[in-house]
Amino acid sequence: MDVLSILIDWFPYLLSGVTVTIGLVIAALGIGIILGLPMAIGQVYGSRPVRSLIGVYVWFFRGLPILVLLFLFWFGIFPGIGLGHLPAFIVGAVVLGLRGAAYQSQIFRGGIQSVGEGQMIAARSLGMSRLTAIRSVILPQAMRIALPGWSNEYPNILTDSAVCYAIGVAELLTLASRIVAQTNVMMPIYLATAGIFIILNYGGLKILHGLERRVEIPGFGTGAV
Repeated sequence: MDVLSILIDWFPYLLSGVTVTIGLVIAALGIGIILGLPMAIGQVYGSRPVRSLIGVYVWFFRGLPILVLLFLFWFGIFPGIGLGHLPAFIVGAVVLGLRGAAYQSQIFRGGIQSVGEGQMIAARSLGMSRLTAIRSVILPQAMRIALPGWSNEYPNILTDSAVCYAIGVAELLTLASRIVAQTNVMMPIYLATAGIFIILNYGGLKILHGLERRVEIPGFGTGAV
């Protein structure tokens, strides 16, 4: 069987890994926002103990390679707390999300700090509580400022998702490796896999950059963070 026939026969199977990869990326980005935004607020407006605790979290998850974190949670932390039965996909998504939250918190923190301090003073002078001012005045501006930097997390998490191969998640690289094992055809399969990653990268960034242009603050520019 020639290489082209092998690619045609196995390509639908390879594409089935795309949905898993996209699922990992979406879940990780979602976890990153849910955890990263409160951490950013805590680092800017929280007490010293809160800032210190968040700093330790960021230091830990940014300081370890993603593969080490995957093995740490897959073989150690989750089994140690009675969650050793979790599917590999869930573990991969959670670890990617926890690590992404550490990076995203710093992006959001930069966005919050880019909003002039006078905005908070003005909001408080109008009778808003600190929490209301953060939610209604600071965050709407900060999120628009932080969006370009946050968009860069998409390709980072997309490429990191391939490491979930190490714990058996049936994502794109895992399926590519299975095809190679079945067919003994290596380079064409991995080239096709690389092409799919490039398309996913380009397509996702295209969407996010379009969103940036729609919500950018006039006169501020999209390269603020």
